[in-house]
Amino acid sequence: MTYVHFRAAGVSLALDLAGPVPTVLHWGADLGELSDAGLRALAGSAVVEVPHNAPDVPRRLTLLPGEREFWSGTPGLAGHLAGRRTTPRPVLVDARVTEDTLAAELADDITGLRIGLEVQLTPQGLVRLRHRVRRPADDADPGQPYELAGVTALLPLPPRATEILDFTGRWARERQPQRQNITDGSHHRHGRRGKPGPDSPFLLLAGTTGFANRTGEVWGFHLAWSGESHWRIERLPESAPVLGGGEALRPGEVRLRPGDEYVSPDAFFAWSGHGLDGLAERFHGYLRARPSHPVRPRPVIVNTWEAVYFDHDLDRLRALVDKAAEVGAERFVLDDGWFLGRRDDRTSLGDWRADPVVWPGGLRPLADHVRAKGLEFGLWFEPEMISLDSETAREHPEWILSPSPGLGAPTRQQYVLDLTHPEAFDHVLTTMSAAITEYGVAYVKWDHNRELQEAVSRRNGDVVAVAAQARASYELMDQLRVRHPGLEIESCSAGGSRIDLGVLARTDRVWPSDCIDPVERVMIDRWTMQLLPPELVGVHVGSSPAHTTSRRTDTTLRFAGALLGHAGVEWDLTARDEDELAALRAFIAYHKSIRPLIARGTVVNADLPDPATTLRGVVDADATRAVYIWARTVTSPAVLSGQVQFPGLDPDRDYTVRIVGDFGLPQFHGRIHSPWVRQALDGGVTLPGAVLVRAGLPMPALAAQQAMVLDLGA
Repeated sequence: MTYVHFRAAGVSLALDLAGPVPTVLHWGADLGELSDAGLRALAGSAVVEVPHNAPDVPRRLTLLPGEREFWSGTPGLAGHLAGRRTTPRPVLVDARVTEDTLAAELADDITGLRIGLEVQLTPQGLVRLRHRVRRPADDADPGQPYELAGVTALLPLPPRATEILDFTGRWARERQPQRQNITDGSHHRHGRRGKPGPDSPFLLLAGTTGFANRTGEVWGFHLAWSGESHWRIERLPESAPVLGGGEALRPGEVRLRPGDEYVSPDAFFAWSGHGLDGLAERFHGYLRARPSHPVRPRPVIVNTWEAVYFDHDLDRLRALVDKAAEVGAERFVLDDGWFLGRRDDRTSLGDWRADPVVWPGGLRPLADHVRAKGLEFGLWFEPEMISLDSETAREHPEWILSPSPGLGAPTRQQYVLDLTHPEAFDHVLTTMSAAITEYGVAYVKWDHNRELQEAVSRRNGDVVAVAAQARASYELMDQLRVRHPGLEIESCSAGGSRIDLGVLARTDRVWPSDCIDPVERVMIDRWTMQLLPPELVGVHVGSSPAHTTSRRTDTTLRFAGALLGHAGVEWDLTARDEDELAALRAFIAYHKSIRPLIARGTVVNADLPDPATTLRGVVDADATRAVYIWARTVTSPAVLSGQVQFPGLDPDRDYTVRIVGDFGLPQFHGRIHSPWVRQALDGGVTLPGAVLVRAGLPMPALAAQQAMVLDLGA
């Protein structure tokens, strides 16, 4: 077998197995059925010739590029054995091909390693690439470990990919997009926080000039890993760009002795011929097809954090539970502050039992009251952290992940608990499991606030333990879910600092940001949903003014912003008047009515010239139902918004358009002259799909910080 051609969901992946290492011939738009002659022609067209000072072999990017192929960029495999064995020349020794997967085995006589490559084209059109690097047990030089410096997954980009889009951010302002041109050299992002962090690239995207939500070709890379990572787009003068990355290994972190194996995190690559929305649809489809993906309706949450903070009182919390039940919530989550001595954020992490002073009867009276009101009970933990002022730290200072000469500075008055230490791991697993059992916890809000700095394990002689800590965190989640079938876990990390497909393999939703200000969350949530489907993204109705920004906003924007996702409330309901509670009750009822649509529909984002306005929505698979949010965050130079196209609808159908006013209508900036708006407010107006999709509607000019919900049915 010389060539392999995988096809799925409008994508082709063509590989050449004739050389020492499989070569990528094409990754992108579907090429249709190709004969052997067609594949040979494709292989010939993939050769890059350089007219001057060129090597005497054709240049082609392999799945493990290195210097042997005259690749001068980041190598696919890097490492050494005591300064030797640095120039790998792997050779294909076995290839097994199934309907959608190539499993290749490479042998390298220079390094003595065996490298496995697993390349899959998923049914959704994603390319999944995984490396296995094994040092055989019979290695001829067993005295020294092989120091693995890096394994990088790379796929080629065509020259028409000219622009880069990736993300940065900070606490309470995660996933902020940034764009630039592809130039010669390396666009390299290296995360050294021990976790992805608020400034994580999240998705590294390349596209044709001017690619947007609905237009242009886009190629994307995501690493399914919650530790440290590197992401890159490289272009050399003699080659087209490449896209990819991998786990960022610290010096000495992976030392392979005979019989040892390293398995890389899964690298995902996606292509779309229909802009960013087309790329998102592939990731959403992949996640929804997982056996572990939540299938029951996502319970509406009331979380206590911004309602009470550390001021825990049974009577006050019971009253909050009563209000939560009245408005239609289905899950009540007790946040930080419930455990031993935890009256502020300076103490008690690691002591996972109820504070007997605040909770003389334990949490059972509250948990029982929650269930008596028909709600599930959820509880906050920060399992990977420890406070110096805690019984756990006083009894076991060796459990702190820190150099033995002494602790560094704290962050948020806390340190990292060394989960690679078996006793520390067992302590957390046992105490968490006991609380989950005793209180009937159905849902864990799993926080991770501190970054990993000087992350070495005292237990192992100050050996670096960044990757080992991430894998131990995964194992802790996995074991808890085995012990407690049906337990749901939310990934929270100082807000949205740990959102990736690695942690999503064992959690049920993410918290995108600690900022609930709806003006900020418009873009934070939009870009979070570039990777994740909305049912995995926590979106909450918060208070005004917002606790993180002090910005005052109208309830229409706050409700609309929490509609298309896993909805919740983070608001002191006991202080709300009847009008506010009635509006919240109506919001929750409407959200529940569209939950099936949210959980299966296609996320769409209109391309608008005015950055102050957004039109985003969810359209059912058969385009018979859609819900859109038309929002304005700030004022604009233009007086009118003009005609706006509604993406995702069927132009051959008619749609009844209704403006949802059950939980409040926005303020319009001026008088309403559009007849369709008046009719849509009055009960509905029927319009041709072709008008909605191709011509668009003249949208009302909302006042700043306002939003309007539109419900469309075919």
